[in-house]
Amino acid sequence: MFRGANRFELDQIMEIYARARAFMAQNGNPAQWGDSYPPRELIEEDILSNRLFVCVINGELEAVFAFILGEDPTYKQIEDGRWLSDGPYGTLHRLASAGHRKGIGKLVTDWCLEHCDSLRADTHADNKVMQHVLESNGFERCGIIHLANGSPRIAYQKLGIRQMGRE
Repeated sequence: MFRGANRFELDQIMEIYARARAFMAQNGNPAQWGDSYPPRELIEEDILSNRLFVCVINGELEAVFAFILGEDPTYKQIEDGRWLSDGPYGTLHRLASAGHRKGIGKLVTDWCLEHCDSLRADTHADNKVMQHVLESNGFERCGIIHLANGSPRIAYQKLGIRQMGRE
């Protein structure tokens, strides 16, 4: 169901991102990804770095996302709160669904948590859909982080089963 993305799927992946941008704009969030995020070059880099994954159901790409293990520089400083854990974590970025089925967010976050003890994510204040996906799947709102360009994002974290007993 989940596997690394490959360069032969790049056009299909970019189409999923284009549909996601349109969906975001139609649902009150036109600014987060604008007209061109993520750029094709970033997705190519994600594929080459083995950090871009796809969810495939019945032979169809249903979701694409970056899953990155290790520190994210934008998560070093958090305002108006704190992380649930300072231990090692994975990060979920650039999640987009093909829009064919419900529950993709849960499938993706569950898969990520099978591969790390703690998962972090962030989203724009206007991205009510992603906030709902994260909060309904057990993520806790931890505070505000800022991207490299200074743009604020709501930061979330969910601890895996192994982490919960330690904190």
